[in-house]
Amino acid sequence: MITIYLSDGGRMLEQDQICPGAWIHLCDPSEKEIGRVCAQLHIDPDLVRAPLDEEERSRIEQEDDGQTLIIVDTPTVQTEGHSFVYSTIPFGIILTQDNVVTVCLRENALARAFMEGLVKGCSTKKFKRLALQMLYRNASLFLFYLRQVDKASTRVENELHISMKNKELIQMLGLEKSLVYFSTSLKGNEIVLEKLLRMDFVKDYPEDTDLLEDVIIENKQAMEMSSIYRDILSGTMDAFASVISNNLNIVMKLLAAVTIILTVPTIVSSLWGMNVPVPFEHNPFGFWIALGIAGLATFGAFLLARHKKWF
Repeated sequence: MITIYLSDGGRMLEQDQICPGAWIHLCDPSEKEIGRVCAQLHIDPDLVRAPLDEEERSRIEQEDDGQTLIIVDTPTVQTEGHSFVYSTIPFGIILTQDNVVTVCLRENALARAFMEGLVKGCSTKKFKRLALQMLYRNASLFLFYLRQVDKASTRVENELHISMKNKELIQMLGLEKSLVYFSTSLKGNEIVLEKLLRMDFVKDYPEDTDLLEDVIIENKQAMEMSSIYRDILSGTMDAFASVISNNLNIVMKLLAAVTIILTVPTIVSSLWGMNVPVPFEHNPFGFWIALGIAGLATFGAFLLARHKKWF
């Protein structure tokens, strides 16, 4: 899908045709759409196809004609059952002579924030600064999703206190995997940002340099948060794996104690049920006497179990 936007007073207005100063966004485009954009803006089709590969690494590529491709990883969230799965996908920014083109494999919060006008002070005509604003928003999204991961881990952690199943532990494993994706992507983005800081077009305007430095700081903060949350989550998983095992041991100990207590009246009944002479067989109250013995023995077993703290 191809959408074209032109800024007007801080708002993004959708256009029908590509014009100078416009932002062209390609989301999972077809070959026909790629051909249309490349033909009108004289872009190498390989630059457009590169961000559509999920395994594409973060990098910068500069062509001889002045076109620049910036690929960074952007965070995404998808629903899976009753939980959310956090991951990253490549997001490509192509700078031409008069336009900025963004390419991604599926809908994401980064592009949506600019489409809906959530980012203030952006202009498609200042396309180089728009690219830097996208990078800043991308780093902010990592911080936002990291907080969501932390909240999700706290919720699952509370459920784990009383759980004996693996469902919550598997959810924690999924969150830890998300943090691994975030950490790896942030490190790749950092290399791109550091390289971008040394490029000439950023140095043309002091405001752009300051903005890029803010992006680098935001990205470093996200890296630190990701590392901290990852260490906490890893330790929590180890601890609660032991908690689940301990909860199961408590239940098994209780069931074993109940089984022992219920075995006592069974033994008494078995003794008085043998086809041989037994005490009280001629006593009219023999049944009640045997029942009383079984009851007393069971009560004694119960007291012994309580004394040993079996339950």
